[in-house]
Amino acid sequence: MPQAFSFIGAGLIFAATLAFTGGAGGGQILSTALTFATMYVIVGLGQMFVITTGPGNVDLSIPATIALAGAVAMTVMGGEDGSIALGLLAALGTGVAVGCFNYALIRLLQIPPIIATLSASFLVQSSAIAYGRGLRVRPPPAFADFATGRVMGVPYLAIATLLLSVLMAVLLHRTVYGRSVAAIGQNSRAAHLAGIRVDRVRFLTYVLSAVLAGLCGAVLAGFSGGSSLNMGEEYLLASIAVVVVGGSSVSGGQSNVSGLWGASLFLYLLVTMLNTFGVGAGLRYLLTGLIIIAIITLAGGPRAGRA
Repeated sequence: MPQAFSFIGAGLIFAATLAFTGGAGGGQILSTALTFATMYVIVGLGQMFVITTGPGNVDLSIPATIALAGAVAMTVMGGEDGSIALGLLAALGTGVAVGCFNYALIRLLQIPPIIATLSASFLVQSSAIAYGRGLRVRPPPAFADFATGRVMGVPYLAIATLLLSVLMAVLLHRTVYGRSVAAIGQNSRAAHLAGIRVDRVRFLTYVLSAVLAGLCGAVLAGFSGGSSLNMGEEYLLASIAVVVVGGSSVSGGQSNVSGLWGASLFLYLLVTMLNTFGVGAGLRYLLTGLIIIAIITLAGGPRAGRA
């Protein structure tokens, strides 16, 4: 099973970290890893659906969407517990708008997805700057408590994201939409001839990715004590890495929801281990890249065939 490599890698890295520290702080490291892994999983779910639709499909607007949605959510909430639901809806609505804009560039202007979403990210980030300049609205107390709270050492966010993952797995494997996503990724022409409305499915997929990025923006702002313009930066490559390391095929047609968890824990624990070992920033980035390449090569996920 491809996802096994990510879980094995995460376990080995965690063991190496504990060996270096003499077992000190293991529970805290794991609890913190679960918290930050949830953010990777949320955006990874959306990116996974996009990548599954076939080669060239990728959403590079995720970081900008996180920044804008986080600012919108915090502003709408205004620090009031009674406005939490409204703020979350505003964040999701921001995602819908960005997803529609992304696919408009792809479909109407015939721009390749990687260029369309990258171009859209500049416009979305500019909107975030114009909207959130100078703002540092603190999240409502109840929302902050949820984003940072734990029960028996397990973050509330991890529990909620696990439920979201189950929902996305059902959507992917048990619905007409999910099976259509996989069929398009395996062979879009054959899917079209089989009666699948390819353009509509792809449109829904880009909207779903942006909506999940918007949700991540709201949650991240709640966890961080407020939104910031650069809070989504690390999720550009991370959202792609967790999909591929988690066992989904980069060529489309094959996806793996459970593998996202192993990959997300792997990425966070890898950085934690290198920090614990005192590795400098430059060498840390180099080693992180090499290790990710190695585990992707070992996993060697399935490749979808095409006519």
